[in-house]
Amino acid sequence: MPKTCFILNPKAGPSRRLDMPALIAQHFGALESDYEIRFTEYAGHAVELARTAAAEGFEVVAAVGGDGTVNEVGRGLLGTDTAMGIVPQGSGNGLARHLKVPLALPAALRQLAAPTFSRMDVGVINDHPFFCTAGLGFDAHVSQHFAQAGSRGLSTYLRVTLREYRRYQPVPVRVDLDGQVAQTNCYVLAFANASQYGNNAYIAPLADLRDGLLDVCLIDALPVGRAIKVSLGMALGNLPQSKAAEYFRVPRGRVTAQAPIGFHVDGDYLGHATEFVIDLMPMALAVAV
Repeated sequence: MPKTCFILNPKAGPSRRLDMPALIAQHFGALESDYEIRFTEYAGHAVELARTAAAEGFEVVAAVGGDGTVNEVGRGLLGTDTAMGIVPQGSGNGLARHLKVPLALPAALRQLAAPTFSRMDVGVINDHPFFCTAGLGFDAHVSQHFAQAGSRGLSTYLRVTLREYRRYQPVPVRVDLDGQVAQTNCYVLAFANASQYGNNAYIAPLADLRDGLLDVCLIDALPVGRAIKVSLGMALGNLPQSKAAEYFRVPRGRVTAQAPIGFHVDGDYLGHATEFVIDLMPMALAVAV
């Protein structure tokens, strides 16, 4: 069994009341494996913990939490040969779902005890790595207000989305996608390394973590009729076929907005900007799944 360090976010997701150390001990302790558990104490702490664990020789560093924790652990492991594992304990679990990590925690731990190792691409937007998705516009706007909502979970996310849909106005942008240039409105401009945001909301169902390309989804406006088509397309995994969004597949891009526009990385709102540089690092992260 690989020497494993679990990085646990005690505030993540609806399962945070579980005794995760006991559950890990039940599966890894019984196998007399070499493992440790370390807890995050503040935002960004998992980056430091993951980097330290890699330097100490751990073969696997497992993110126990949601996509935010996964993003931090992944960032800490970039440039190392240590593999990232995931024990999904978040609200959306987008990357875990794409990698087909079991959402049931005992099953996820059993899988992690005997993992398959591979590598995956990593996206970058304005020097911020992302492993699942990054985006400009409405999805970032929702992420900002979701973070302020005071509660987590799918029901809160849907409530915030419906409320903000009535308020949000798209921003005109110039988009250069590896030489394909367009002037358009940006209601949503999503850069997908993986196929979904989380909760099986497939923004780019054909995305491949290992193809050296980002799947870009552009929605220039979202009137009610198109909003219904987009919602159904994301739920059913056939949004590209619905023609409610435009798709590109590119290794890099640049975006210039006429006014500051919000952006997110793996569901975490990072702020507003008018200039964005998007790139891809092929096979930059080892994963244990």
